[in-house]
Amino acid sequence: MSSYPTLDAFDFPVSLAVCTDVEILSLDGDVEAIRPWKSVTKPLAALATLVAVDRGLVDLDEPAGPEGSTVRHLLAHASGLPFEAGAPAQSPERRRVYSNLGFDTLGEHVAQRVGTSFADWTNAVVLEPLELTSTTMTGSPAFSATGSTLDVLGLGTELLTPTLISAELGERARTVAFPGLAGVLPGFGRQSRNDWGLGYEIRADKSPHWTAPEADPATFGHFGQSGSFLWVDPNARLVAAFLGEKSFRENVHGRLWPRLNSEILTAHRRQV
Repeated sequence: MSSYPTLDAFDFPVSLAVCTDVEILSLDGDVEAIRPWKSVTKPLAALATLVAVDRGLVDLDEPAGPEGSTVRHLLAHASGLPFEAGAPAQSPERRRVYSNLGFDTLGEHVAQRVGTSFADWTNAVVLEPLELTSTTMTGSPAFSATGSTLDVLGLGTELLTPTLISAELGERARTVAFPGLAGVLPGFGRQSRNDWGLGYEIRADKSPHWTAPEADPATFGHFGQSGSFLWVDPNARLVAAFLGEKSFRENVHGRLWPRLNSEILTAHRRQV
């Protein structure tokens, strides 16, 4: 029997890991299996970028991407670049346009500043120091990482309590950048306030959403089309990571994830 009943509703192998900043609370499924992260790669790429910012190699407000755009815009999906290809759809800061192309552009910019490939930089400044030994990112900084659920959890604990960047920069990264922008949250539709930080999606009051309906608005993280998620509740000091063997389906993941995440929050409240 799974620790969380909703896990049994998935008709394919999944794995889930939950922890606080001081202890692992639950491990379900094969948490060491290597699976694609897809867009959960973006928080990893964002952290690698923030390390470069923290070291003074990159400035959040330096020009990057299309005219008028900065590193901050690219991280926050506010540069105006489209989802995957083409010219900017609009000027920066007009709308939140979720953009893989924006993260590819970000990776190229950071690589120029740090003097090595973005993949090598990420490995050297994030994966190796955090001992995320099962994880590789050899292609796009938007979606190419693969690794274990335990490694996703390890990334989440770093986002909760930063050791690779300053606490101040970590706090800024999980604060809404360019507040008030509307946009489409892939898989969950148009949001009148599609809040995003510096590479991390912020829960706020979005509805519908993949986290629990009662989740703290400060919760931040990301989900991926591989059927993956990572969320961090900074007030409850709670992290949850999920990987599965089938790609995201709205009628499966979109329906079951909120239930599962409610169960995680309920179990945590009972323990505290």
